Amino acid sequence: MNSTRRLLWGISALVTIITTGVIGYTVIEGWPFLEALYMTIITITTVGYAEVHPLSGGGQVFTIFLIVSGVGGALYTVSGIIEYIIEGNLGTTWGRRRMQNKISKIKGHFILCGFGRVGESIARTFHEEGMPFVVIDNKPGRIEELEQSEYLYLEGDATRDEVLKEAGVERARGLVATLGSDADNTYITLSGRAMNPGIFIESRASSEQAEAKLKTAGADRVVAPYRIGARRMAMLAMRPKVVDFIDTIIRRSGPELQMENIAIEDGSTLAGQTVNEIRQCSDANILAINKKNGDLLANPSGEEKISAGDSLIIMGTRGQLSSLESICEGAVSND
Repeated sequence: MNSTRRLLWGISALVTIITTGVIGYTVIEGWPFLEALYMTIITITTVGYAEVHPLSGGGQVFTIFLIVSGVGGALYTVSGIIEYIIEGNLGTTWGRRRMQNKISKIKGHFILCGFGRVGESIARTFHEEGMPFVVIDNKPGRIEELEQSEYLYLEGDATRDEVLKEAGVERARGLVATLGSDADNTYITLSGRAMNPGIFIESRASSEQAEAKLKTAGADRVVAPYRIGARRMAMLAMRPKVVDFIDTIIRRSGPELQMENIAIEDGSTLAGQTVNEIRQCSDANILAINKKNGDLLANPSGEEKISAGDSLIIMGTRGQLSSLESICEGAVSND
């Protein structure tokens, strides 16, 4: 029996003994509730005070029974409390409550479903990027790892709607499903899309059939880790310098070149301007424009006009990207 269950059993037994004592003194001796409760407490705690009133023969027999059972129950409960505190359960409980309070207050975050090998790597990247996120998992070993980390997390089944709601799916920016089961990832995608139609959803898939189902369920992006790994190995073999360059510009760990997506929203000062006009106010390079109709314009001409709803794929230093983002006055997108 673990310490939590033992503590609950001890508290239940102690409450039962106190209730029995109050009822017994009330029935046998005819005492009022407060006097019966007082006599019960001083009896099971063996503090040594005198009886409230002289006891009858029946009352004395009942008191003997109450001392034997009550003292044993009290010692069992106290030892359970000590064991619970020593094992750190009390601190863990308070810690989880503080974490739940933090989760209830964040918004514009990502929800990461699953903390396996793929999920752990994604969580590490989110943390390095300073992106707020909440991890959901229910496997004991992974929960122990999460307890030792700095991540916000919930212990629960990510396929359950109430768990997603507790993680703030209705106010989240994105949802990433990385469970090993395609069926679970599909269910999470359906639930996430139903509860937040505007959320960005990315899901892991282990087969081509699963990819099609996940897209039908509402996933914005479907990733097959085995396929990406194979393609990356092939590209490294054929074009290692190109892959190294791409790795460099997508990292944020230093002052080197970086890439970013910027969404042009309604009211942005960049809406209606041409590429040349934007280049005059920023040193960042516009590599491509993802038009709101889905077209991708690589290396756009200087006369190309930017419209609300478009997304810019830009490259530059961190300072150049931040400068253009502030001018844009739009949210950074992950499309």
